[in-house]
Amino acid sequence: MTQATSPQPIRRVVIANKNGKPSVVSDTKAVRTFDNHPAFANTLLWATPSQPKVGNAELAADPVQPTTNFLPPVGGTRFMIVTFPPDALMGDPSFDGAAFGAEVAQKTPGLAQTFEMDDPAMHTTDTVDYAVVLDGEVWLDLGTGEELHLQKHDVVIQNGARHGWRNKGTNAATMLFVLIGAERRK
Repeated sequence: MTQATSPQPIRRVVIANKNGKPSVVSDTKAVRTFDNHPAFANTLLWATPSQPKVGNAELAADPVQPTTNFLPPVGGTRFMIVTFPPDALMGDPSFDGAAFGAEVAQKTPGLAQTFEMDDPAMHTTDTVDYAVVLDGEVWLDLGTGEELHLQKHDVVIQNGARHGWRNKGTNAATMLFVLIGAERRK
């Protein structure tokens, strides 16, 4: 039986130097869920520009809210946790794929535009991605007929190749992603 559970909030603690000493500058919980598919979540937790700076607490101000693109610039990063519900939930007659697609485009700008119309799981980004399966299992589709079955604690380093994430299981899968902006060479 396919399980639909709500993604859990993620605690994010930010440490920086304040008055010359390491300090907690924020301690919050967040999860970005999607109204049109409540079992799916894509929570952007941190973003850095091409040349990040560290030192004082002001430099550790929350960069997530002003982020207008989920894809980082060359040398920049994006850190996110994504919960993939079982693919079977998208086959439910009540699932509105068009509404979900519009919501994804609105809530994950830049990244959403990389997904293919003919196969919405497949996409290509100009990034090096570090991906870790935190919980559950997921299949990495290479679009060539080859799929890799990944389980908890498996790691993928994705170097700008076309790919898609599919959850053929019956429970949600949660993954951690760090995207590093890269320059695509022909």
